[in-house]
Amino acid sequence: MAVTPKANTELVAVAWLSSAAGIEGGQVATTLPSDSTAWQPNGFVHVVGAVGGAPQLYYALREPVVQVDAYAVNSASGKPPWGKAASLMELIVAAVYDEAGLERVLTLRPGYPQARVLTAHIVSEPRRMPGDDSSYARYSADLALHWITL
Repeated sequence: MAVTPKANTELVAVAWLSSAAGIEGGQVATTLPSDSTAWQPNGFVHVVGAVGGAPQLYYALREPVVQVDAYAVNSASGKPPWGKAASLMELIVAAVYDEAGLERVLTLRPGYPQARVLTAHIVSEPRRMPGDDSSYARYSADLALHWITL
């Protein structure tokens, strides 16, 4: 008997962030690509994973808090492009206020059921994360998602 894949928080977070205005699908993942030249032009959104939240006890509503990092790099300079990383994070902040982006059906990876994000909100102010040895600029924030599987 084959096991049917189930939706999970990381898949939902990647799909929701990928559908936000100004962010492209290949620009979001759970792993930061090692080749920064591929994402240098637009930056990269790294879904680090769940850092809190809890599912509902009596019905199938998930309410995780996910750490999201926005990266930018300029390989021609040793200076981190803080403005580009901050702007990318602000696209995420703007997405939680976009009413058209809520209550939408998300298509996850092939073979997985669809999911719907009912609400999303930022639960921590985006913060600059200095000290990266590779001169990446990184902003981090925590994103709460309330979602269900369809």
